[in-house]
Amino acid sequence: QVQLVESGGGLVQPGRSLRLSCTASGSIFSIDAMGWYRQAPGKQRELVAVITSIGSTNYGDSVKGRFSISRDNAKNTVYLQMNSLKPEDTAVYSCNLRGRTWVAAARDYWGQGTQVIVSS
Repeated sequence: QVQLVESGGGLVQPGRSLRLSCTASGSIFSIDAMGWYRQAPGKQRELVAVITSIGSTNYGDSVKGRFSISRDNAKNTVYLQMNSLKPEDTAVYSCNLRGRTWVAAARDYWGQGTQVIVSS
């Protein structure tokens, strides 16, 4: 009932910037939070950044001070501005929405992921 589509991934050199976008569509009744998680090869999925329905944000320790999350409520879109990228930021970045449809209780929805490769 809820679909998330990410865009903006790609190959960048260390120290450069990249901006990811995620747009939600479907039978959305309410959104508790939207955010980004990432998973590198051989590693667990980890929190990158989350923004709640009231605008509060949370960041993973490894990206604090470098990444910034924002949203456009009218478009049901969340953005992730990634600055000062490091090789260890290389991962598949997945958009997450925690919310409700008209007929379902709150749950997590996931996008298909967009690949970010930081390499010289």
